[in-house]
Amino acid sequence: MRRHGKLEYGGQAGPQRTCVGCRVRTAKSELLRLVRVEDHVVPDLRGRLPGRGASLHPAMSCLELAERRRAFPRAFRVPGPLDASRVRAHLDREDHDMSCRTPS
Repeated sequence: MRRHGKLEYGGQAGPQRTCVGCRVRTAKSELLRLVRVEDHVVPDLRGRLPGRGASLHPAMSCLELAERRRAFPRAFRVPGPLDASRVRAHLDREDHDMSCRTPS
């Protein structure tokens, strides 16, 4: 029987977060932390920006799902829509960087 709150590897407890897009709980280290700066959602790469955070898998599909579900205003507890274009640009850049690293 698997213990609740334990990670698969090593059996040690670690922090877990829920992706606002797909709603899957996973290790904090596998998710991208997002924060709200004015009316924009921005990636917090160092995990040090102040304010309420939200977590998202670093995948375009989870971002699109979060936008479709209007999850960002709920996660940040604000009324009205938020602009996630900076997160989209970051994920596009990361996806491009990953495709450039694959050997031909």
